[in-house]
Amino acid sequence: MSLRRIVLRDFVIVQSLDLELEGGFGVLTGETGAGKSILIDALQLALGARAESGVVREGAPRCDIAAEFDPPPSLAPWLEEQGFPLEDGLLLRRTVDTEGRSRAWINGSAATVAQLKTLADGLVDIHGQHAWQSLTRADAVRDLLDAYAGIDTGPAGKAWAHWRQSRKALDAATEKQAALQQESERLSWQIAEMDKLAPQIGEWNELNAQHGRLANSQALIEAAQTATTVLDENDANAAGLIHRALSALQSQAHIEPQFSSAIEALESALAQVQDTVHGLHHYVRHTDQDPGNLEALDQRLSLWVSLARRYRRAPEELAEVHAQWKEELARVDQALDIDTLQKAERAAWKAFSAALQTVSKERHKAAPRLSKAVTQTMQTLGMQGGAFEVALLPLDEPQAQGAEQVEFRVAGHAGATPKPVGKVASGGELSRIALAISVVTSRLGQAPTLIFDEVDSGIGGAVAHTVGQLLRQLGQDRQVLAVTHLPQVAACADHHLLVSKQAAGRQTQSTVAPIDREARVRELARMLGGGEQSEISLAHAREMLTT
Repeated sequence: MSLRRIVLRDFVIVQSLDLELEGGFGVLTGETGAGKSILIDALQLALGARAESGVVREGAPRCDIAAEFDPPPSLAPWLEEQGFPLEDGLLLRRTVDTEGRSRAWINGSAATVAQLKTLADGLVDIHGQHAWQSLTRADAVRDLLDAYAGIDTGPAGKAWAHWRQSRKALDAATEKQAALQQESERLSWQIAEMDKLAPQIGEWNELNAQHGRLANSQALIEAAQTATTVLDENDANAAGLIHRALSALQSQAHIEPQFSSAIEALESALAQVQDTVHGLHHYVRHTDQDPGNLEALDQRLSLWVSLARRYRRAPEELAEVHAQWKEELARVDQALDIDTLQKAERAAWKAFSAALQTVSKERHKAAPRLSKAVTQTMQTLGMQGGAFEVALLPLDEPQAQGAEQVEFRVAGHAGATPKPVGKVASGGELSRIALAISVVTSRLGQAPTLIFDEVDSGIGGAVAHTVGQLLRQLGQDRQVLAVTHLPQVAACADHHLLVSKQAAGRQTQSTVAPIDREARVRELARMLGGGEQSEISLAHAREMLTT
């Protein structure tokens, strides 16, 4: 058993529901419009399906869905890795408000919808009522075979995308050789012009600062000389005055201790003046007054401004533009390197071909196994002598999903040649084939709970009873829950849940509850009689439950 309990609050037309489920084979039945599939919809939402505001019961601020499972041991490492507490049960909860916003929890800890979806495959396997429609769609058929065989086409898809990218790059380079060559020449010429300047990041501001100093070097030197004279060279220089004041205080410091702070200040001031004088002397001796240097700087600044105007860029941007052009030229030259692109395309194709061979090999191994298993199941569904065949048709050009198209074919009776299901099978036959496939694939799955949502549509009579027997057999190993409108299927169930609706004021509410044997008799009689119960239908119902 896996799904223990499901609790709903304000979901669609369900105000409140707290339902405990049992193992084995259980069915949900009810009148048309009672909401038989609501339970399945709620479970899918708890397992990460897309949330919409329409699932909130009218007048309620939000809906709340909780589903409790027996946790499969295989999920324990994932739960621990994701930081969810390991408990006796696995509780999934989700709320959706009237704005369509949803929140999710796993064992009481906040979770993402993606994490709910990750858990879904390991907990529940749902077969929908419209499964037969997918038998005529090439992509759905291919996915079904791959799922049956356990084939992962992800690596092939990635290899295909890489090959396509390499192919497009080669084709584009081949088609645009003339334009790329012209672009390469343009960039090369511009880079050569810019190489004459060779601008560096931050150099423009430094050049302007240097130019300002060179252009005013005489005035700067005179200012420095005047300062040194005032500080240290004339008769009343600052250094001498400070030294006289310092000597006067030092001579009396042994008498007046308070002079010590003034002495420290004067000593510091004298040291600063001497350091300043030394620095100014050094500045005067080393200041560049060479007119040739100023002329060279003028020429560099002139070239800088000229290039900035030519390429309509701010002068301080030229260094970045220069680097950008070099990067663009490298890309263009790479695109012009046809030989390298051809090698890359061939390597990508080789990797893609290897991935394709792996997928194709697995499909060719799985196709006859699936054909045989479905054919055997068809014999019990009123298609004696019929045959099912999985055909693999080579594609003209390999695609991301493989090198072949998968096609389901069927022969309705012995001796007939199998043909595509969409061309030879009736709606009822398609439903039975879909059911056979569902039974076969569900036997191979690992999910402990199987749900069949009206997969028995389009069949009846003895075939319906066989379907019920098949589902009951599946229920011996796993928990099976089926939404059905067939009394023959419902009679085979180990447990029976009745979905009913009642008027509550101006609203309609739906409830789901397990029913005992007598209630099952009445429900089967209703299903047999099209809504009306008679002694005959009641007797027939009792007989169905005893066989």
